[in-house]
Formats: sequence, C-alpha cells, structure tokens
Amino acid sequence: MAFYTYIMASGPYGTLYIGHTDSLARRAWQHREKQRPGFTAKYGVVRLVWYEVHDTREGAKAHERRLKKWNRAWKIRLIEALNPRWLDLYETLNA
Repeated sequence: MAFYTYIMASGPYGTLYIGHTDSLARRAWQHREKQRPGFTAKYGVVRLVWYEVHDTREGAKAHERRLKKWNRAWKIRLIEALNPRWLDLYETLNA
C-alpha cells in the first residue's frame, strides 16, 4: 500500500494546504468537491499541485510535518520543480 504527502493550492502562488493520505485520488476529490468543512473549503484550495509517494504512513506523516515548517518560498520551489505551470495533477492520477 502506498501513502502520500501532498500539497493543494487555490491557484498559482495562492493559498497552500499540506496533508497526507493513503488514497490520494479520494482525498484530492474531497478537497475539490468541498466534502469537508474547514480550511480548504473556506479558502478554495482545490488544486492538487504536488505529491510524493511513501512506503509507510509514518513516512508520509513525518514528511507532512517537515513541509509545514518550511517557509513559503521553499514550498513554492518544491511545487515548481515538479509542476512549474501549477497544473491540477488530480487529472493525472487515474491515467
């Protein structure tokens, strides 16, 4: 089973949200459809812009905690290294 650390954004250079999950497609869909009230629904954070696969839940969670401590410029560089146009990667998950 795979686990994921991911970053959602409201748009290019917009509001960012960092999380971890064992089902990236389901979790990204929940954010997109605003299935749960909270930060992402309130601020329109619906675009999956970065993710990384981990072998364990603990690894994904630990990476999430590290990323949350990073400054914004580092997070933006991380996103742009994988996704320079800030495309919604949700569309690529089931391809």
